[in-house]
Amino acid sequence: MIIRDIREPAASERKVKTDSWDSIRLLLKDDDVGFSFHITTMYAGKTLEMHYRNHYESVFVMNGEGTIEDLGTGETHELRPGVLYVLNKHDRHIVRPRTDILAACVFNPPITGKEVHDDTGCYPTAAMMTPADAS
Repeated sequence: MIIRDIREPAASERKVKTDSWDSIRLLLKDDDVGFSFHITTMYAGKTLEMHYRNHYESVFVMNGEGTIEDLGTGETHELRPGVLYVLNKHDRHIVRPRTDILAACVFNPPITGKEVHDDTGCYPTAAMMTPADAS
């Protein structure tokens, strides 16, 4: 059984911070549970263009408001507390927080905790290979 208090990872290398977001990574690949779990804050007024080509992400908004734009379809959806979005097709997207957005995020396959988005909005391919990619 794994028990973690968010205050412990927040004061360690499990907290990753950029100018657009910060992420407290409560579960990572080395926890060996098949997914990673993060509490992430996306900062108001920022534009976060992302494209997770190598894994799926599920995001549950707990606090804050903004929009998410699906760059494949051009559709824009409102983000507010209680909204879940899932990048089930490795969707290229842009999140535009109007206020700070606090979210719970799950990644499959799990991340290692060392990743930072590259210039395409993706985590590096080598760090995020799925079993299918490895064969």
